[in-house]
Amino acid sequence: MLEGDPSKEGPFTVRLQMPANYTIPPHTHPTIEHVTVIEGSAYFGMGNTLNRGAAKQLKRGGYAVLPANMAHYAFSKSRAVVQVHGMGPFAITYINPADDPRNKH
Repeated sequence: MLEGDPSKEGPFTVRLQMPANYTIPPHTHPTIEHVTVIEGSAYFGMGNTLNRGAAKQLKRGGYAVLPANMAHYAFSKSRAVVQVHGMGPFAITYINPADDPRNKH
């Protein structure tokens, strides 16, 4: 966490370290998500189904705006650091609840 608290109203900024071959399954957020690749490269795609062939690669310095309530996914092939900025309250809802790591014990 670099700034703020995603669960509360107001701006927040977080950095995610994605190890090689990491996948964030299709999900939505109630607010706009601003993503910047800080290190390495990451892949982002839109839709309810993960489609690696349709994903766009963002290299270091790459930036994307992911609209509120639009299903999207992300993955890495090698280690990447991604910065996410948005306005809280921020939440994540997985298209397939079985993909939600909070449901895995």
